[in-house]
Amino acid sequence: MQARSKTPPMQLAGRASADLAMAIAPHAQRIWVAAGPGNNGGDGLEAAMHLHRAGYTVIVSLLLDRDKHPTDAQAALARALQAGVKVQTQTPQSWIASMTAQDLCIDAMLGLGSSKPLPADLQSWVELMNRSQAQILALDLPTGLNPESGQLLGTNQAHGVVHADHTLTFIAAKPGLFMGHGRDVCGEIWLSTLDEDIPNTPTTLKRPAQTAWLNSPAQRVHKSHASHKGSHGDVAIIGGEALSLRGMGMSGAAVLAASAALHAEAGRVILNLQGDASCPVPADLMQRQWGQLDLENLHVVAGCGGGQAMEALMPEILTRSQQLVIDADGLNAVATHAALQQALRQRDAAQPTVLTPHPLEAARLLGCSTADIQNDRLDAAHRLAERFACVVVLKGSGSVIAAPGHIPRINTTGNGRLATGGTGDVLAGLVGARMAQGLNAFDAACSAVHQHGLMANRWPDHTSLTASQLAQSLN
Repeated sequence: MQARSKTPPMQLAGRASADLAMAIAPHAQRIWVAAGPGNNGGDGLEAAMHLHRAGYTVIVSLLLDRDKHPTDAQAALARALQAGVKVQTQTPQSWIASMTAQDLCIDAMLGLGSSKPLPADLQSWVELMNRSQAQILALDLPTGLNPESGQLLGTNQAHGVVHADHTLTFIAAKPGLFMGHGRDVCGEIWLSTLDEDIPNTPTTLKRPAQTAWLNSPAQRVHKSHASHKGSHGDVAIIGGEALSLRGMGMSGAAVLAASAALHAEAGRVILNLQGDASCPVPADLMQRQWGQLDLENLHVVAGCGGGQAMEALMPEILTRSQQLVIDADGLNAVATHAALQQALRQRDAAQPTVLTPHPLEAARLLGCSTADIQNDRLDAAHRLAERFACVVVLKGSGSVIAAPGHIPRINTTGNGRLATGGTGDVLAGLVGARMAQGLNAFDAACSAVHQHGLMANRWPDHTSLTASQLAQSLN
């Protein structure tokens, strides 16, 4: 029997794009396809052909002359023209200005290979699309977004990237869709694997190597009827220096972490403040002096508001703590002293450790710039995990959880409400509680990060999120 030919990937992408376009804008009177000079533009041309054949009014704006397009894109252009699609090199500005919310713009300007700021002509197309009242469907990724990091290709945050309502990505989801600015500009994300629809015919597409999983929902810790407070672990929060270098009291950070561990239902929570408390301490928290802490039998969270006091405490914390979460000034102490870095690497396998840096703290630990961290968050988290042989939570938009021997996870819960002081302390306390309740370090980190973001997603509208309220809402 004669073998059936394969459908080229660009044709599959165009068909998938048209199908989604008709689903999200079934009553569109106008569809504008902005097609760029590469294969992404070819995907848009294929989509335009299918939409035209389905009876929609479509205009394609094509960047550059047809003879400068890749072979597949040239074939897509020929197919579109043969089908009767209107293709021009200018943008139909008055036509676009009359579009309504039921109409559709399709962003097929730039695909995966772009890494430089947008040229002026493409920049004007992006701005025109963003000003339109129509819905926007981006093919593969919004133009102006780095597919790996989620950072912008240029510096103009307001106009330098397409703000899509929907993004249809092909073959596999790209990390940048779930991190950085990707969380703000992709809208609803759809995936087409471009698998051939002919039964029993293997695909010829090359699948990319897997670089990350999306973080899964938080594991819940069940308390049995026969359990008691000693069954769910003792968490010690060490930090809260009385005054920082800036003359500000920092005890609140440690209290927030302790409150989070308490409301996450750790068995007992012990607070060790490096100075007199400058904020109220809940009666539910036990306070202990440094010399009274039995570190070998505690799940320690070190560094929240600890200031310079952490430098003297970290050698013993690193050596003795049963399980350890290092945050804030604990991380800064490690970054400053080579001996502490060595002690962190030498922690026994039975002494699991989680680091919870934000990008600046990660940069200090790796000896690079914050921009370096943000430009490749997956790699930064991986390097930290390998360098210090521990679990790493690289915080930010699309927090990354990495550990030696694990495929990293990108967290998709959370929103801008978490961009307020103290929420990182709450996360550190939550990670400590989950470790105390029996989850291994990687699972505890994944669970805590997911739940932390989910609480922000579920926060009541028109109600400010504060760290103290966030901590009290955990369970």
